Amino acid sequence: MSTSKTNSYKIAVVPGDGIGKEVMKATLDVLDELDIDFEYVHGEAGDECLEKTGTALPEETLDIIRDCDACLFGAAGETAADVIVKIRQEMKMFANLRPVKAYPNTNSLSENIDFMIVRENTEGMYIADEESYTDEGAVARRVITRKAERRIIDYAFQYAKKNNKSKVTAVHKANVLKKTDGLFREIFYEVAKDYPEIATEDFYVDATAMYLITQPESFEVIVTTNLFGDILSDEGAGLVGGLGLIPSANIGEDSALFEPVHGSAPDIAGQDKANPIAMMLSAIMMLRYLGENEAADKFEAAILKVLNDANILTGDLGGSATTAELTAEIKNNL
Repeated sequence: MSTSKTNSYKIAVVPGDGIGKEVMKATLDVLDELDIDFEYVHGEAGDECLEKTGTALPEETLDIIRDCDACLFGAAGETAADVIVKIRQEMKMFANLRPVKAYPNTNSLSENIDFMIVRENTEGMYIADEESYTDEGAVARRVITRKAERRIIDYAFQYAKKNNKSKVTAVHKANVLKKTDGLFREIFYEVAKDYPEIATEDFYVDATAMYLITQPESFEVIVTTNLFGDILSDEGAGLVGGLGLIPSANIGEDSALFEPVHGSAPDIAGQDKANPIAMMLSAIMMLRYLGENEAADKFEAAILKVLNDANILTGDLGGSATTAELTAEIKNNL
């Protein structure tokens, strides 16, 4: 690497399965053009890893992630829950960030959509505390704690403050889930007192699902519990043309993992057809997490130029370019 490069970071690279390998390679190719010194430490996880080693997520890979400044993850197939959920739990990655942003020449509902969903990552329904089947059916337990919800709500307000957002919206179902979501709403307004400069509002989750369709431009930062955040973020992806351009981040106190929302797409794996932009946007989120905002702006501008020009696009965006061709064009635009 060039000695002129300034800052240095150790990055865990876990390509995973299917197109994860292709979009990861494309992303690293562009990252290497930036004025930053990255040391990549590769780890294995996913279906192919399970077949080869007998485990979908080896302890060695967890150790690599622990030892690095951040992790880039590609995609996992059938073992996705065993891999990503376990990493979140082991690394205590309490915040899941899903940006919903309209890009040019994509099938977006509106060109002015730009909001962040901040989703609690450690509790709610996703603790997977389900009793065995009963005579009547089955029972699942939902857990909401003051500590976890205060932490995620404060994170949402901090995000808004750092990113010049003027409003935070809490999403819940406190009219039915009066104790658990009632507590969530109560904590939201307690934390809001520490941020008097930021406007607040709260909606029921079903109303929010409608407002995302009827007035998506009105949202800036949404904070919500685990299950609701998962569902609304996929609805958000539908607002801006699907999962192919949606990145995500999992953030903990001292660890972070960045991954595209799309899966391993085995039907096109190995054919040089995959759109790498969601993986690249995830890497841009990583750059911002590391404080490398200038490099992040440069990388994002290169992607925006490709989308604006609309000459070299992959099949999912209406073009016929290969992964390699699109990657080369983004590198040229740097």
